[in-house]
Amino acid sequence: MAVTISPLAVVEEGAQLGVDVEIAPFAYVSSKAKIGDRTTIGQCARIDGDTTIGSDCRIFSHAVVGSIPQDLKFHGEDVRLIIGDRNTIREFTLLNPGTEGGGGMTKIGDDNLLMGYVHVAHDCRIGDRCIFANAATLAGHVEVGNGVVVGGMTPIHQFVKIGDLAMIAGASALSQDVPPFCLAEGNRAVLRGLNLTGLRRALSREAINPLRIAYKELFERGKPLKETAQKLLETSESEEVKKLCRFVLETKRGIPYERTMND
Repeated sequence: MAVTISPLAVVEEGAQLGVDVEIAPFAYVSSKAKIGDRTTIGQCARIDGDTTIGSDCRIFSHAVVGSIPQDLKFHGEDVRLIIGDRNTIREFTLLNPGTEGGGGMTKIGDDNLLMGYVHVAHDCRIGDRCIFANAATLAGHVEVGNGVVVGGMTPIHQFVKIGDLAMIAGASALSQDVPPFCLAEGNRAVLRGLNLTGLRRALSREAINPLRIAYKELFERGKPLKETAQKLLETSESEEVKKLCRFVLETKRGIPYERTMND
C-alpha cells in the first residue's frame, strides 16, 4: 500500500497522492494536484495546476492534464480540473481547466475513455461512461451527458450540448445540440435517427419503442418542432420521451435536423 514514484519523475511538494499510485519516469505532477488511489501516471505525462484525479484512473504517456486554458480571456485566475474515477486517458490527450467566465471548472465524470489526441477545452462538463475516439475535440463550455460516443476526428463547437446515450459519427463537425438517444452524422452534422445500438445496450425494448414513435413525430413529420415536443411532454408516459422533449424545448443552439417544407 505504497506510492511508487520513479526517481526520474518530478512530483512537486504539496501534491496529494493516494495509496498505490504509480508515477512513471519523466512524468510531472504539480504541487496542487490530487491523485486518487491506484491511479497510474505514464511516462512523460504532465499533471498541471489545480487538478483532481479520482481513483483507478490510467493516464498514459504524454497526456497533458490541467494545463492553462487555451483562451485569450484567461489571466491566471484560480481554476480547476476535476476528473472522476476509473477514467482512461490515452496518449497525447489535452485536458484544460475552467475559466472565470465558465465557473472556473472543467469536470469529467467516471468510467470514461478518452483515446489518443482527444482535447477537452475549458469549462466543459462530461458525464459518465462516455467514449471519445481518437482526435475528437471539444471546444469550450461543451456539455456531454452519460453514455455518449463521439467518433474520431470530430470537432464540437463551443457551448454545444449532447444528451445521454447520443452518438456523433466520426469525421463529423457538430455545431448544434444533439438530443439524448439520437445519432448525428455529417459535416455539418445532422440527425440521422436514434442511436439504436446504444439504446439496445442500455434500455429495454419497451422503453425504446416510445422513443421510435416520438422521434418520427418530432423530426420526420414536418410538424413545428417545439409545439410537437410540448405536446409529447404533456401526453407521453415514457420518461425517456419526456427527457428527449425537455432537451428539445430547452436547446439554445438549435437541433440539427433536416426540416421539411411544412415545418
